[in-house]
Amino acid sequence: MTIFSASVFDATVIYDGHELFKGQGAASVWAEKVAKELEIPVTVQKIGTGWALVGRVDGVDCKWGVIGQRLGRLAQ
Repeated sequence: MTIFSASVFDATVIYDGHELFKGQGAASVWAEKVAKELEIPVTVQKIGTGWALVGRVDGVDCKWGVIGQRLGRLAQ
């Protein structure tokens, strides 16, 4: 499930089959946008060589990365 239809266009890295933000700063900017849109706390987490967004939606822990230049939930 994608969150925004706007392209991310930030530098990304592939780690363990997931496309993640390359920098913490870019991930943090998107975390703020997602937090505002979903009205939940969203932070960033270092995963290998990249950064993912993390939050809790409807009682479920979620991680988001970049999927085809869109934000999408990472498979657990």
